Amino acid sequence: MANRVTLWLLGCCMAVLAACGSPPASNSDSGNTPVQPLRVLLIPADGGTEDGTKADFKPLFDALSHATGLAFDVRVGQSYAAVIEGMCAGHADIAWFGPVSYVEARDRGCAELLAIEETSGSTTYYAGLFVRASSDIETVAQLSGHTLALGSSHSASSFAFPLALLKAANVDPLTDLKALRLTESHTQSLMALQSGDVDAAGASLTSFERALNQGGLDASNFRILARSDRIPNPPLAVSRRLPDDVKATLRAALGKLHETAGIDPNAIRGYGGKRVDRYVTQFDEAEIDKAFEGIAFVDEELKAALLRKAGGVQQ
Repeated sequence: MANRVTLWLLGCCMAVLAACGSPPASNSDSGNTPVQPLRVLLIPADGGTEDGTKADFKPLFDALSHATGLAFDVRVGQSYAAVIEGMCAGHADIAWFGPVSYVEARDRGCAELLAIEETSGSTTYYAGLFVRASSDIETVAQLSGHTLALGSSHSASSFAFPLALLKAANVDPLTDLKALRLTESHTQSLMALQSGDVDAAGASLTSFERALNQGGLDASNFRILARSDRIPNPPLAVSRRLPDDVKATLRAALGKLHETAGIDPNAIRGYGGKRVDRYVTQFDEAEIDKAFEGIAFVDEELKAALLRKAGGVQQ
């Protein structure tokens, strides 16, 4: 077990280096030239492929570059943990986090909120517990004695909020589930469900829709068993190391990007690559903290216990 944990920690360290690449840039020249662009690191919410998450956000950062004259180097981290560590180690100037991973980075003093996407006046989304359409499981309580796939332990909608749904149904994931499988993305969990490897899966409804649109999943194979409370949309954050004038430039441009002349509205993209109405830069973080009151029980001790139940390593 000790050897497996050591290998897992080593893998996380290597993931941070691979995801973040170059060492921290000096604050004086961040984003001033294409040679020294602002480094953007994205969580791999849907697998982290070059034609996946990166493609989702490239139009947004191209538009932001046009509006500000700043250059951006957009990359995808190999894991949620790698993006957190990348920001905290000074290897990223901007990051797109999940709500849980943002709070982790913020509370470590590494990140501050830049903006949250808004569509039709809403800045929230949902997580869900999914089962196969043919399953005889009708309630969350009936997941007791069955198998479940969840995503990264740093993810709000593929880990923490699905666990909250279990808790509300008095299902203890440690003692009541037959087996637990931890994957690195929403899509991998849903694929495990579709292939019959597990009886249920936790994922965001946005990621589910995206996977359907990409053709990786067949909608007729799935049924939503339960839906979470509203979750604040995954935020864009800036490093606390970034100069205040650069932060101000980014906030001013991003907040009015949707109405900036010469910017294609289709470039205003967000989670899952979907077009969004705008980015809100004056967002009350108390809303994030309030939403997280319901998942406060998902602490490091529980995460460690769930990791052990899943076999000691996150797949």
